[in-house]
Amino acid sequence: MTIRVLLADDQTLIRAGFRVLIDGAPDLEVVGEATTGREAVELAGSTRADVILMDIRMPDLDGIEATRLITADEDLAGVRVLILTTFELDENVLRALHAGASGFLSKSVEPADLQEAVRVVARGEALLSPKATRGLIARFLSQPNPGPLPSPVQLDALTEREREIMALVAAGLSNDEIGERLYVSPLTAKTHINRAMMKLGARDRAQLVVLAYRSGLVSPGDLPVV
Repeated sequence: MTIRVLLADDQTLIRAGFRVLIDGAPDLEVVGEATTGREAVELAGSTRADVILMDIRMPDLDGIEATRLITADEDLAGVRVLILTTFELDENVLRALHAGASGFLSKSVEPADLQEAVRVVARGEALLSPKATRGLIARFLSQPNPGPLPSPVQLDALTEREREIMALVAAGLSNDEIGERLYVSPLTAKTHINRAMMKLGARDRAQLVVLAYRSGLVSPGDLPVV
């Protein structure tokens, strides 16, 4: 099954380069290009893209607000947004995750990694670099005013094990790393993660990370050494 990709970036050369890489894979296809965030929102509906490669800084409507509008639209529930960034530790990336993005990717990514990233996000998984995730969140939360956050998430529905694994997810650990730390199989770790996401209404792993910090379950100082 071909994965339909929408490119949203105001730089023509960037879009052209990504189009070549995406269309060069047998299971990926570019179905549209947007030069502004508003165009991205419109094309998300008309093209029925599976994944949107979204730049943060665009005219008219930035990528963060475009992401928020797309992920809030029930008719676009299956659309995943992958943020493109020049700097992985840009504080705006976490704001994009707050808005519902499924992960972020450096614009300097290798061709094969870009193609695989699109596949990962299309499967409903999150694309979060462990190192970048930890550094990004620490930097964001160290700011005096990181921006408005919703009410704390109620974690009462989670089991103790689910809370423990949620904290490790927030630290950027993979299923394999969580399994090694807790002496369980990666599949068991994934099962606990999926249950936590279902109970909290998180659409993917990226939102689970954000919820862990919003709820106060973890803070940068709590991150385990990996």
